[in-house]
Amino acid sequence: MPRRAARPTASTRSSSGSRSGGRARTADPAPARATVAPPTELSPDDDPIPLPAAWTPPPRPPFPVLASIVPVAGAVGLWMVTGSILSLWLALLGPVIAVATLADGARGARRARRAAVADGARTVAAAEVEIARRHRGERARLRARHPDVAAFLRDGDEIWRAVPGRGGHLVAGAGTRSSEVRVTGGTEDAAAVRLRVRARLLDDAPVTVPLDAGIAVGGPDVLADAVARALVVQLCLSHPPGELQVRGGRDTQGWIDALPHRRVPGGRVVALVGVDEPAPPDVDAVVLRTARGAPAPPACTAVLTVEAPGSARLDYHGEVRELAVEGISLDQAGEIAADLAGRAIVRGHRADDERPVRLADHLPAAGGASRDRDGLRAVIGRHGDGECAVDLVADGPHALVAGVTGSGKSELLITWVLALCAGRSTRDVGVLLADFKGGTAFDALADVPHVTGVITDLDGGGARRAIESLQAEVRWREGELARVGARDIRDPRVELPRLVIVVDEFAALLGAHPELHAVFTDVAARGRALGMHLILGTQRIAGTVRESLLANCPLRISLRVTDAADSRAVIGTDQAALLPGGSAGAGRALVRRAADGMPHPARIALATAGDIAAIAGRDAGPRPRRPWLPALPASVRLDDLDAAPGAIRLGLIDEPEQQRQVTATLALADQGLLVLGGAGTGRSSVLAAIAAQAPGDAVRVPSSGEAAWDAVAALVEHAPAPGSIVLIDDLDALAGALPQEYAVVLLERVERLVRSAGAAGVLVVASMRRLTGPAVRIAELLPRRALLAMPSRAEHIAAGGDGAHHRSDAPPGRGRLDGRAIQFVRVRGGGGVAAVVRPEVDWFPVGPTALVARRSAGLRDVLAAWTDAGATVLSVDDAVRLGEDALATARSPHVVVGAADDWQRRWALLTRLRGDHDLVVDAACAPEYRILTGDRELPPYCSPGASRAWLRTADAAARRIVLPRPQEPERFGT
Repeated sequence: MPRRAARPTASTRSSSGSRSGGRARTADPAPARATVAPPTELSPDDDPIPLPAAWTPPPRPPFPVLASIVPVAGAVGLWMVTGSILSLWLALLGPVIAVATLADGARGARRARRAAVADGARTVAAAEVEIARRHRGERARLRARHPDVAAFLRDGDEIWRAVPGRGGHLVAGAGTRSSEVRVTGGTEDAAAVRLRVRARLLDDAPVTVPLDAGIAVGGPDVLADAVARALVVQLCLSHPPGELQVRGGRDTQGWIDALPHRRVPGGRVVALVGVDEPAPPDVDAVVLRTARGAPAPPACTAVLTVEAPGSARLDYHGEVRELAVEGISLDQAGEIAADLAGRAIVRGHRADDERPVRLADHLPAAGGASRDRDGLRAVIGRHGDGECAVDLVADGPHALVAGVTGSGKSELLITWVLALCAGRSTRDVGVLLADFKGGTAFDALADVPHVTGVITDLDGGGARRAIESLQAEVRWREGELARVGARDIRDPRVELPRLVIVVDEFAALLGAHPELHAVFTDVAARGRALGMHLILGTQRIAGTVRESLLANCPLRISLRVTDAADSRAVIGTDQAALLPGGSAGAGRALVRRAADGMPHPARIALATAGDIAAIAGRDAGPRPRRPWLPALPASVRLDDLDAAPGAIRLGLIDEPEQQRQVTATLALADQGLLVLGGAGTGRSSVLAAIAAQAPGDAVRVPSSGEAAWDAVAALVEHAPAPGSIVLIDDLDALAGALPQEYAVVLLERVERLVRSAGAAGVLVVASMRRLTGPAVRIAELLPRRALLAMPSRAEHIAAGGDGAHHRSDAPPGRGRLDGRAIQFVRVRGGGGVAAVVRPEVDWFPVGPTALVARRSAGLRDVLAAWTDAGATVLSVDDAVRLGEDALATARSPHVVVGAADDWQRRWALLTRLRGDHDLVVDAACAPEYRILTGDRELPPYCSPGASRAWLRTADAAARRIVLPRPQEPERFGT
């Protein structure tokens, strides 16, 4: 099992605040007594520890008689030979050698004794270290086999783990017990005896009593109650449900009812009996509380008397020993019981009562709706034998609900909403529902009077818009509180209903609109005082919901999740990831409130269609205020919009963050507006609506190449009057239809017009399909931008829009102006006056004329028309032969016709004619225009194949002329 996120330890305090779980040790070890628990096995290397034998002094050496006599005899013999009296002094060496020999033996014995004593001390010290090491190992093995409550909670994997020898014993506390460590050898001196006694006693080790022996706990009430609770909790941590049943007396205050051992049948039966309560006769073991000083009942062979926090005396089988005991408070016992109940669900330990929970059994009776300003308590299911109730005000202010598909998350949210609405007026609470997993989960709740609206992911941009409106709701509520001088919604002067926002599949909402995380974070941070509460349901938590939002959601409910990280993120433990899948786990949840140390298991109640109909049919008061406005209409008429006099009305702007829809206007001071959009999105309609409201002249640049060229040139040469509006539709398409050199000049002129518009008091409005090509430079000069629907999301982003705002099904005229959603106004018919251009009139020569043209059928038609009108047509060579003077004095106009090559061969004639007379260059000869005319300026644009030519008269600028058509001859002078 996973570790607990928060657990009481052995040093926790009892319910009185006194420390009752610490490992208190007695100052002096108790005398050696028989071990209560069965002995523990020795490790393979635990042979008896040997001690050195006592040192025995060596035997005293004999007197060295021979060594003493030999020097004397030698001295006498030397004297007899030499006669020297001095040789007799050598006889003294005998006694000296004898004495020295005896002294050397004594010194060797003393040295051997010192070495033996030092070796014995080293052996004793090593034995002491070995005894301590073996005691630590023995103590660890005993604690691993018989853990107390603190040890179980430190290592959750030990809970309910089958260990041989553990199940039949109860750890009464920690104290001194006999050890299996043995010492052999040594002497009978005090040190060796003390070492052997120390080896046989193991201190700070678990002292156990058999489970069926029964244990009576006496002492001060608070301390004894805490110790008795710890003993029962220890049994529940050691034995899984089905192997142990627990019964409680009348003073157990309900925590035993939360234990799974209370409801799952099977196994031994243990009872916790209070003071002055008889021990049940049909139980296998009993933990009995006795009054202070009262004798132990016959059912208990072990008596534990608590003397101080963490200290007690155990009397068992006539032996009394001092123990360090642990105690736990009522809150700790309740948390552990809730944790064990969750583990029981995870491991499939089923209680007798597994029938579904009906919401109808927990709803208030039908009747008048009552006021409830201080809380939002709702019963959402069953917890143990009682109701599972949560309060968004007391436990919140916001809640997080996690659960995979099929775990019952949507059913839980529906149950919660109905429980909130039942018995409350719409003046007390309103509910906003958002479903982002298909759009049908909350449909059945739409008729509940408290529900202000149901938002689904099928609404497209409407869902995002509704959520953004919550920011406006926050500001509106802040204004209402400020109006009456209140600090929060609990002030009786405030008449605001609490608003509960329920979101199913919150992660899907953030995936589609990640920027809305800031909206929910803001609501979560300020919602408590404003009466706004969030219930966020999602399948995934880890990596999806930010810590800033999680921190404001202390109420957590988790159904089954697939990832342990999600379980820990929601309830702090892995238990939700271990809940059974399928129908067995549906509706099983773990609830953790802000004040809970551990999550509590619950069975979620199910709501039926009858429950929904009953609540929907109650008279709960007027429909609550809707926190957002209706969506923008599909079309807007000019008469529907209000604006200041002189302002140009563009459409209806949607500002959900302000809870308002206002008229968008355009002023001459704005200088320019760019309208971007695909085909059929209403670009031309926007320009028509602007032209219809122009305070001055509205000049439309024609869409044809020649007319657009002339119109732009005229606007640049002669600036429009102040207050005029210049309208250019499809600027990018217009530039794209011209040859490159003409497109560059046209866009340069438009750029010049836009740059001078502000100073001239002129407004330039242009439309484009996409931001590509040279026209982008002009788009950057227009201060305001309207973005209509684009064919694809990529094009929408390329046009400067936010990808989240792209809608492929937007109605015509729907777009964004300066980043805000707008429905542009539509007017009947077009608007504006087309720019004045020179009318197309066939041109005829009036004097000597040089014509540059390629030979073609069209040229023959032109020459035939001129001939019919009275002109004389000559070739270049004929004109050279005739002479320039003859051409100038002729009565009828003479037209000299030649191809570009012909004129280049007769360059002198061309030079004289173009300097003094008319030069006409057919538009088909555009590549040779600059060579033949010597003009570096670009001539007016001519549409290809439209009988156009350029006329140069003396030094005047070139102008476009229309060559005559044969079917419309014109006589000179007509």
